Amino acid sequence: MAQLRNGSGENKHKDEFHVIHKIPTGDSPYVRAKHVQLVEKDPEAAIVLFWKAINAGDKVDSALKDMAVVMKQQDRAEEAIEAIKSFRDRCSKQGQESLDNVLIDLYKKCGMIDEQIELLKQKLRMIYQGEVFNGKPTKTARSHGKKFQVSIKQETSRILGNLGWAYMQQPNYIAAEVVYKKAQMIDPDWNKACNLSLCLIKLGRLDEARSILQDVLDGRIINATASSLSSSSLSEDTKPKNRAEEMLHQLDQLNQYYKSEEQFSLFSSTTSPSAAPKPSFEETVVETLDKLMVNNNYEWVPSFRSSRRLPIFEEISQLRDQLACN
Repeated sequence: MAQLRNGSGENKHKDEFHVIHKIPTGDSPYVRAKHVQLVEKDPEAAIVLFWKAINAGDKVDSALKDMAVVMKQQDRAEEAIEAIKSFRDRCSKQGQESLDNVLIDLYKKCGMIDEQIELLKQKLRMIYQGEVFNGKPTKTARSHGKKFQVSIKQETSRILGNLGWAYMQQPNYIAAEVVYKKAQMIDPDWNKACNLSLCLIKLGRLDEARSILQDVLDGRIINATASSLSSSSLSEDTKPKNRAEEMLHQLDQLNQYYKSEEQFSLFSSTTSPSAAPKPSFEETVVETLDKLMVNNNYEWVPSFRSSRRLPIFEEISQLRDQLACN
């Protein structure tokens, strides 16, 4: 009996160990890789073991994703990109979405803006085709150690926000403005609002930028997802106002610098829409997004029926002749 009790105690201790360190149980190549990564904290050795897990066919979805993340942390992002491209065909259909999210971060780290934009457009097409979240209306995500549900509406806005930021890096402020406005119509938050303001500043439309920043400062635009998490800290709550105040201060400095009409005219002519690069947002993506609608339950869902055109698409339509497929 004592031996049974001791054995039971040992098993309980092992279970607690795995829970604390968030590693799976067993002795497979993938489990050993996670142990080396999270317990021994040896990233280079973990990468080698993740490779072994992939070659052994052991939890390939997780092994490839985790290995790419560790490679990124070790400043081996380009290797991680090649690894995902080379081995993602060994992964399940359910694992492809996670790999795409990792790949977008890797493209961003490597400054591969064109590749990042193309992959984000592809994800928007998948939303229209009903292929995101493996056909489910929501997915589970984590923030501050807490789980929460992300809707298709929130995911669409998030992807559009990432696409807007990528356009800003080109820099293509017209396309970025259109995309950010669309994202804010779907699921507004303060971070995308500030980025939209930055676009408007770059285009010389300072009054519009100031109005949006004032909305953030006054609390009329918040991050709805973050505010729903009970674990949100005070520092997280003050971030929107801090960033809005900083940008408004910079805006005041710009206004002072360009207070003479001649100087401001020069500034506007160099940042006017006619001088900015033309947007490359593909017409097919615009058309499919146009078919997203809000149903009677106020849930954002793909619709294969004709739907009422949202105001933002009137702006996109004006640019339709300028939009080109890559």
